[in-house]
Amino acid sequence: MRAIPAGSVATYGDVSPGAPRFAGSVLFGATEPELPWWRVVRADGSLAKGARQKRLLVAEGVPFRGERVAMGAARLNPVPSHDGRRPR
Repeated sequence: MRAIPAGSVATYGDVSPGAPRFAGSVLFGATEPELPWWRVVRADGSLAKGARQKRLLVAEGVPFRGERVAMGAARLNPVPSHDGRRPR
């Protein structure tokens, strides 16, 4: 998640292919203040953490269509690997 730049988002499936619910449960319990959890959204652009998450994303310039992230404009593809390099 640290590799997702401000102004971009990734989905739970991007962060944890094959186990997006696992990624969600890990993020739910994360307490590290520097972890940009708000940059991970559902595949349809909806937000798990509602208004708080939207405020943080809007502050970073993430575009929205109503209450959902405009995924075509904001989704980071491909998502960098855990070591910061982009996958091949």
